[in-house]
Amino acid sequence: MKPLEPSDKRIDQTYKPQLQKLPGRAAWLVGLGTLSGLVAMLAFGAWGHHSRAEEAVATANQLRDFVPSVHVVAIKPSSETLDISLPATTSAFEEVQIFARASGYIEEREVDIGDHVKKGQLLAKIAVPELDDQILEGQATLGQLQAALKQAQANSYLAQVTWDRDKPLVAKGWITQQQGTIDVQTLKAQQATVGVAQANVKAQQDQLEVLNQQKLYQQVIAPFDGVITQRNIDKGSLVQADTTTSTFLFAIMQGDVIRTQVFVPQDEAFGVRPGDKAVVEVPEIPGRTFSGTVTRIADSLQPGTRTLLTEIDLPNPDGLLTPGTYCTVQLQVPRKTPSVTIPSDALIFNAEGLQAAVVENGVAHIRKLIVARDLGTSLEVSNGVKQGDLVIRNPPVQLVEGSPVQVKPEETPPV
Repeated sequence: MKPLEPSDKRIDQTYKPQLQKLPGRAAWLVGLGTLSGLVAMLAFGAWGHHSRAEEAVATANQLRDFVPSVHVVAIKPSSETLDISLPATTSAFEEVQIFARASGYIEEREVDIGDHVKKGQLLAKIAVPELDDQILEGQATLGQLQAALKQAQANSYLAQVTWDRDKPLVAKGWITQQQGTIDVQTLKAQQATVGVAQANVKAQQDQLEVLNQQKLYQQVIAPFDGVITQRNIDKGSLVQADTTTSTFLFAIMQGDVIRTQVFVPQDEAFGVRPGDKAVVEVPEIPGRTFSGTVTRIADSLQPGTRTLLTEIDLPNPDGLLTPGTYCTVQLQVPRKTPSVTIPSDALIFNAEGLQAAVVENGVAHIRKLIVARDLGTSLEVSNGVKQGDLVIRNPPVQLVEGSPVQVKPEETPPV
């Protein structure tokens, strides 16, 4: 008989007093019952372990042979135009600052801030009394020079007549050669005098034109149709016409056309061209959009931001848009690089990078993707998949290259 184990010893010590009291046959029956219980417990444990092993093997076989059912969607090409939304700022189509070109006092001021003016309209009049005196003096001097010119022309004519009369006489010897020489030189001197008088008259006329032009500068007129945005003078104000300290009178802007400047990022800038359609929205004017076209592009990216300056002209006949307003520009840019669109829930992101699973003949194939743009619920992909591929939506975690799959039919929404 084998030696007692520790547990058997504990049993023996527990029941030893009772066994000592029982007859030999009774003690043997008790030991047999205890041994039968232990054998039954061991058999039950072995049976449970075997059942769990069989269940594990069955589960493994089921997982190995399981063919998941997946939803797929056919990949479609992206639209021919790229819709982008960017922040922008409005500015006046034309805006100039008007300075004084004549020194004097403001005699009349015809406009104020906010006034709408037409091209050529009088804005202000500058009084320059000394300029009028200079013009009168110049006109008098011109009259004197014109009279001197007429006198020189008369003297030249007389010298010409004298030489014409004496020339044949000199040739026949009736008048000395010296007299003939004197007549010729006198004629030349008078002709030169006429030239000097003509030059003096021309110079004085030019001077008068300068004075008259300065007189025109006394009237400040609008260079184009627009709105007065600044006014820095009042009636009686002293203004200067110096080139460095000239007085700033008005600022005027053209408001019937608004220029919008937007900076387009590099990945979208290469498709922007003049003539592209654009829609502008202003947060403070809900429900109203302003349509325009791209009119100018910088043709050079900003080195610091890698963006392309783009200008859009917007008709503004009612003057609702004002310069300096923050707005949003939606551009429809022709797509230069072809791409396809897949839903975002088809994306697989792991250590291999961005991937998607496509189904071919009931087998899943993992494709690496190059994402061009993230549109939130969808992605524009430039490489990895092609038009017509069936991409798996919400792919199972255990899906690997070559896994068999079963395509679920598309559910028809209830009517």
